Amino acid sequence: MDEQKKAARAIEKTTGENNGNGDTSSASTIVEQANAAAERLEAANKKQEELLNKQEAFYVKQQYSGKSEGAIVPEAPKAMTDTEYAEALERGEVNPMKEDGIN
Repeated sequence: MDEQKKAARAIEKTTGENNGNGDTSSASTIVEQANAAAERLEAANKKQEELLNKQEAFYVKQQYSGKSEGAIVPEAPKAMTDTEYAEALERGEVNPMKEDGIN
């Protein structure tokens, strides 16, 4: 009978079942999994921060180089004098009907 009890205790100790401390084997694996997930999140956050810094530097460089949308200034139409307008009308360069909204 003692041999059976000793064998049962040895099995319980090796499997981590019913050793008086609870199921430590599954509790430790959950903690290990949580720690691994936290490490992966920290690594992903660090990589994301690096990418955001690169993107921010790119936008700053693009804005200062004059190639961003904010730096594009549309050219204002040149105002014609009456004589210039009359000459352009004779040449057919302007259409007074289109300017009034009539095609």
